[in-house]
Amino acid sequence: MVKTRNVLLAVCLICILLVTACGDHKPDKLNIKLESFQSIDQEGNRKDISDLKGKIWVADFMFTHCTTVCPILTSNMAELQQELKDAGIKADLVSFSVDPENDHPEAIKTYISKFSDDFTNWQGLTGYSFDDIQTYARNNFKMAIQKDTASDQVIHGTSFFLVDQTGTVVSYYDGQEPPYDKIKKDIKALERS
Repeated sequence: MVKTRNVLLAVCLICILLVTACGDHKPDKLNIKLESFQSIDQEGNRKDISDLKGKIWVADFMFTHCTTVCPILTSNMAELQQELKDAGIKADLVSFSVDPENDHPEAIKTYISKFSDDFTNWQGLTGYSFDDIQTYARNNFKMAIQKDTASDQVIHGTSFFLVDQTGTVVSYYDGQEPPYDKIKKDIKALERS
């Protein structure tokens, strides 16, 4: 009975996250100034969000042994990376691990390498606790992260988040079916501002 209740709870959380993450959102709907956050990238280098100040970037949340949405999100981030490159648009990509206990830098590098071998503008971040990323995502991206008690999976939103040069989240998009042209248009608008 308890296991069934946990599975039902997990299914409900997934449905809520998918409904809230897949809507059509207007640009500049958000205006969330990011707090400082310590992490380690796929090369083992210490990183802070302030390292990205002055840059435009797109963030998502993933983990390397995900069996559901993460391969789609990461594949779509790789496609976004290529589209930006082809259009001559400069923006960084940042993938936050929601399972930092298992996602050490080498695991993240290996995982992202399945989708892209270009790390010049893509950082996979880890090196923090689960509680830290859960709180950070909730407070800064307005996104819930929850461990699935019925499996080794982590439930999280599927949005891509656009962050401007001041470290402010300005918009978000459906990461499962990204509107690449809109993202590129919004990045170009930020470049001009």
